[in-house]
Amino acid sequence: MPPPLQAHRMLLSHRRISPAPRRRFTTAVSSLSSAPAKTVVAPGPAPSSILSIRESLLSGERTAADITSEYLSRLRRTEPSLRSFIHVADAAAEREAEELDRRIASGGKDAVGPLAGVLVGIKDNLCTADMPSTGGSRILDGFQPAYDATAVRRLREAGAIVVGKTNLDEFGMGSTTEGSGFQVTTNPWDDSRVPGGSSGGSASAVSARQCVVSLGSDTGGSVRQPASFCGVVGLKPTYGRVSRFGLMAYASSLDVVGCFGSSVFDTATMLSVIAGHDKMDSTSSSNDVPDYRSDLVSLNLLESKPLNNVRIGIIQETLGEGVDTGVISSIKAAASHLEQLGSVVEEVSLPSFSLGLPAYYILASSEASSNLSRYDGIRYGKQVPADELNELYGDSRANGLGHEVKMRILMGTYALSAGYYDAYYKRAQQVRTLVKKSFEEALKKYDVLISPAAPSAAYKIGEKTNDPLAMYAGDIMTVNVNLAGLPALVVPCGFVEGGSAGLPVGLQMIGSPFSEGNLLRIGHIFEQTLQDLSFVPPP
Repeated sequence: MPPPLQAHRMLLSHRRISPAPRRRFTTAVSSLSSAPAKTVVAPGPAPSSILSIRESLLSGERTAADITSEYLSRLRRTEPSLRSFIHVADAAAEREAEELDRRIASGGKDAVGPLAGVLVGIKDNLCTADMPSTGGSRILDGFQPAYDATAVRRLREAGAIVVGKTNLDEFGMGSTTEGSGFQVTTNPWDDSRVPGGSSGGSASAVSARQCVVSLGSDTGGSVRQPASFCGVVGLKPTYGRVSRFGLMAYASSLDVVGCFGSSVFDTATMLSVIAGHDKMDSTSSSNDVPDYRSDLVSLNLLESKPLNNVRIGIIQETLGEGVDTGVISSIKAAASHLEQLGSVVEEVSLPSFSLGLPAYYILASSEASSNLSRYDGIRYGKQVPADELNELYGDSRANGLGHEVKMRILMGTYALSAGYYDAYYKRAQQVRTLVKKSFEEALKKYDVLISPAAPSAAYKIGEKTNDPLAMYAGDIMTVNVNLAGLPALVVPCGFVEGGSAGLPVGLQMIGSPFSEGNLLRIGHIFEQTLQDLSFVPPP
């Protein structure tokens, strides 16, 4: 068998893409590395933390208590600066680890689940029965549900240890995690920068190895953009692939439970556990759930051209004006690498791509204005005493909800009002149909579409706080995927200048409905053959 391809990661010179709808992707390559030299550490494929933990437990090399202690020690050491978690259940995690060790010692190795001993962080808009679930909002401060979200329950049944609840923009409304009602999370690569959002806490925690894997939610890119900013793998499944039961609703037709890992294999393992039909969620799909790990081949077994006959379309609208040149260089380098692995990469135009962002914000805000009406101080949320019912409603919401949430509720209520419904909400739904058809046509010709996960790397905390339109524009790469209900995977692909060790950039891979297995296979091959880069942040 020929040796696996050892492709170099190189910086490609920036140039504007021609407007041709389709052409073969070719580009000149310079000899400069896309990552600053000081970021090059321990090259090689990303190891699977889940596999490593499982092997060490079953061989007796390590105990679950030792592994848990190691992660908790790192969490305690880094949490004062990162602030990834709203709630840490360290004592409960230690008890669960000790119980797992007792089961293994008594001969229960065969009954050990696929996530045994794996510490998981849970985004705080997913319900957990044994710890608070706030949605990142002061209106739910101290609220503890009576049940686990389906995704959380399935993780526990697979042996996972829930270490705590991660920070987020309030109710998932934001792109930086600065919108949390409790604290601002920082980026492990540079603590003066944002980790992305709204699942910034989950991405930051995995990047800093505070936990092994984590759950997030993705309404318009809230898993994929933080994955890019923090240099981890992020997966947004097909709408309906994972049950939304127990996920605090933001925009019900767009919300998806997703996952983070430090490797594609770990992300695939997570999806294999949490995916599947759920009678508690009528929108969950009854499609069979494959073992997403089964097609992930290790580096030493790969052919020299493992992506032969794979057709990949690079969305040309994502490499134009408004996208940082460093990000464009990293994405072009990734496309070149995919070509060297045997795939055919061509540019493809999606004319409706730019229409998705305004349509998304109209639809998401409209659904939010309805979904968040439950937080009124009576059904849910902290109650502010008042003499009149309307005063109670108003004061409870005014005191409990943050600025961004209030603004989106007002936007949505306006778009749904009688005089503006046709002009805004109805038209946005029509645009959504156009976006979906545009993707359908492109995915008939290509196995996968690729783009940046964000138009820039992580930016400074506070940089866009006073400019919400600039922050919203950062979602341009991701919102169309939610409008079309498609799966997408983000894998780290390079670096741009910034911080003390460079800032990571993520490559977004988009597939047809329920093609997560194919995305994970391609992402795993890409990750395994990526040379000379390490996506572990500096101490």
